This record gives sequence, C-alpha cells and structure tokens, in this order.
Amino acid sequence: MLFAKQVVKMFKTLAEAQAFCQEKGIRMIDFKMTDLDGRWKHLTIPVERFNEDTMKYGIGFDGSNYGYAPVENSDMVFIPDLSTAAVDPFVETPTLTMIGDVYVIDPHANEANRPFDQYPRNVSKRAVAYMQELGIADKMIIGPEFEFHVFDNISFEAKSNNVTVKIDTQEANWNTGNEYIDNKGYQTRHEGGYHAPLPNDITFELRNKMCMMLDDWGVKVKYHHHEVGGPGQLEIEVELDEMTKMADNTMIAKYVIKNGALQAGKTATLMPKPLYNEAGNGMHVHMHLFGKDGEPLFYDANGYAQLSELAHHFMGGILMHAKSLCGLLNPSTNSYKRLVPGFEAPVTIGYATANRSAVIRIPAYAKSPKNKRFELRNGDATCNPYYAYAAILMAGIDGVQKKIDPSKMGWGPFDYNLFNLPEEEKAKIQGLPASLGEALDELEKDHDYLTAGGVFPERLIKIWIEKKRKEAKRIESIPHPAEFEQYYDI
Repeated sequence: MLFAKQVVKMFKTLAEAQAFCQEKGIRMIDFKMTDLDGRWKHLTIPVERFNEDTMKYGIGFDGSNYGYAPVENSDMVFIPDLSTAAVDPFVETPTLTMIGDVYVIDPHANEANRPFDQYPRNVSKRAVAYMQELGIADKMIIGPEFEFHVFDNISFEAKSNNVTVKIDTQEANWNTGNEYIDNKGYQTRHEGGYHAPLPNDITFELRNKMCMMLDDWGVKVKYHHHEVGGPGQLEIEVELDEMTKMADNTMIAKYVIKNGALQAGKTATLMPKPLYNEAGNGMHVHMHLFGKDGEPLFYDANGYAQLSELAHHFMGGILMHAKSLCGLLNPSTNSYKRLVPGFEAPVTIGYATANRSAVIRIPAYAKSPKNKRFELRNGDATCNPYYAYAAILMAGIDGVQKKIDPSKMGWGPFDYNLFNLPEEEKAKIQGLPASLGEALDELEKDHDYLTAGGVFPERLIKIWIEKKRKEAKRIESIPHPAEFEQYYDI
C-alpha cells in the first residue's frame, strides 16, 4: 500500500522538516546507510525523537556490522542529510526517510566527531573535493544506465546435497509450450527483447510506475525500455547529475526497482549474469566535467569525436587503470560471467565512437558542447556506487595529471567491431580481467591513484580486497551443476 503520493523535500533546517512531518502526519523517521558492499541498511526512530540532538550528535550504531571497523573500535554515528529527505513509498506507516553521513567517535578525545574516511559517501565527497582542489573541474556529472531482470519467481540453494537455481518468467521463450500457466503465446524471442512492444512487453506498466516513483523521489528518468534479453531484461536510464548525488540516486533506483517489483508480485535483480546464454546486466556510466561557470570541459569542436584534450587525458587515465578499476566496478564473481565475448559486454581495453564493443564508447548522438561526454561500459550494479564513481574520477584525475593520451598508448580509437577480430589481432589488444581474483590482483598492485589526496584510505582498500577474496574463494569452492554435466561420468 502506498502512502498517498510520494514527496521529496530538500529541507534546509530541522524546523522545516519538523513542520512538514506535522503537516503530513509523518509518524516515523527512517535513516538509510550504506554498508561496505553497497547495500542499504536502515534504522528508524519515532518522529517525536527527531530533534536538535539528532542533527548534532547523530544516531549511534555498530560499524563492525557494516564491514568497516573492527569490533574493538566500532562505535560510529549517523547524521542525516536533510536535503535528501523523502516520503518512503513502500511502507504503510507514514515515514520520512533520509540518507546521511557517518562520523567516528574518538573515546579518548573531547573534539567533535570526524567524518569516517572509509564510509562510501564520505569517499565520494572527498574525491570531488580533491578534483576541485587541483583546479581540474568544479563538477563531475555522471549518469548510469540501470539494466536489470524482472522474474515471476526464483529459488536457489547452495548446500552439500543440493546446488541449484530455478528462475521463471511468463514472457520467456522457454514457456511457449507450457500448458500449466495462463499462456497467451506472446513470449519474447531469445535475444529478441530490445524495445519489445506490447503485448510481449508485460512489464511496461511496472516500469512506468517505477519511473514515476523515481521522479517523485527527485531522480529524473531519461527513458525506459525492454532490453535484449527475452526473459525479462529491462533498462531504466536516468538523467545525469552531480557525482555524489548520483551515487545517492543509484541507491534510490535499486531500492525502487526491487521494491517496486515486489509490490507487483514479481522479483527483480540487478545481478550481472542471472541467466546462462542470455544478455547480462551492465551499469554503463556516462560522464563529463564542468568548470565553475558551467563551462563544458569535455568539448572541443576540433578534437577527435569533438572531445577536448582534457577529456582524452581523462579517458587515458581510466584506460590506464581499467584492470584495477574492475576490482571496484565489477566486484563479484558473477561480474565476469557477463564480461565475455558475444553479449555486447566489453572485454578489451580501448575507446571508440558509437562502438559498443569498446570499454569506453563516445556517443555519436551527443553533439552539443554541454552534452559531449563518453561512457564507461564494463561496470555493473554489484558495485558500491560511491566507491565506483569515486574510483572512476580518481583514475581520470591521474590521467589528466600525467597527460595520458590514449591514442598513443595503443588503446584506439577502435572504430571497428572488436568482437569479430581474428584471434591473432585480439591478442594484440589488452583485455579486462577474466575473473574477480585477477581484478583484485590488479587492484592490489595498482591503487596509488586511489589513495592520492587522501581519497581512498589504504586500510579501506585492504579490507575490500580481503573481503572480496573470501567471497571468491567460497564461491569457487562450491561444485557447479555444469561440472556434473561435464565430468560426472568420467
């Protein structure tokens, strides 16, 4: 049940927020925080407890349960950001929800709490501040594309005697002969879902509702459509915004997609590769930089694809660090089941115009100075968006500082299909990591660009790598059903 119409409010003062709560009959204040992996957690207080102390001293919590701090030094406080307030559309009790920032309590000092340098939102803010301190740009504006699947049901289990997953959606082509469902024969063909029309596009109204919820929450939608994958692959692309704001919006989008699907009696996932032999879900990130007076810094009428020297150096930094970036942008074992040839996912390091086989694509349709940009295509939504976007920015900054020209490094422009090259030609082009382990190896040896300016703490990178290695080791140790198919009778 939705609580009336969702409302987003950018409050400047606590008094404004309290007046709104009284006017709208708000009963609960909900605080959403991001853990190390990039999942939202939340805690809630009655509206009567929302006061000056909340804004000054925050809400205390145990940071060790979020994956950050050790148990012996885990007391932290969350202080809400009033400008992020919105009425949560998925709860029956009138609830105002907010994102915010995390601070560390020093029990041995009387000084004020300091921002926790490992907290995702703080890392993102520090990256932007570092860019501004260097005088490179005033704003980084980015826009992700959210690809995801909506299914009717899913079951999965990983036990000693049963390792299995079963997925179904009525629109999948494997259901054309199913006599046990209310079958009307309008399934979507294999790899035939791109911009699929009604009646095949059975999630059209669901996406409309998701997009209206996002708009009500202040996340402006560019468009939505059915994606290539016939069994319920969809996309919502949002308008570009400032980097930290877009990291907030990414968390909101994932929340709306998952809860909107549940509200409709379905289930949604942003996993990179939920289905074998079907297109996977990426999270392509469009980006450009702007100066203090709103000057577009990526545009040059005489540059390749009308991109400026700054833009090329920014690209050069991203391509230079593309392998280690995968450790943050593709941080799951499932990520590398998507990054394989044949499904429009990039596998090589290079750039080009209007070429979806390159890891960096320059959209040919973005011609005006303020729209001139490029997109990075390897990332996926298993990333922590605050870390991922900050890492992209830091790689770009490194390229600008070192004046890395991608055309002189053998990274393109590749204005031809990289998927169809002969094997001997493919071997000459650098490739992205083929596994999470490889990506973490790259991140371990190449992360100085991340720690520059105190943006990513060394401790954070160490914790991240240790955690992700444990995940990979566990998953890789589980026998796969395909192994039984291949080897059981050997």
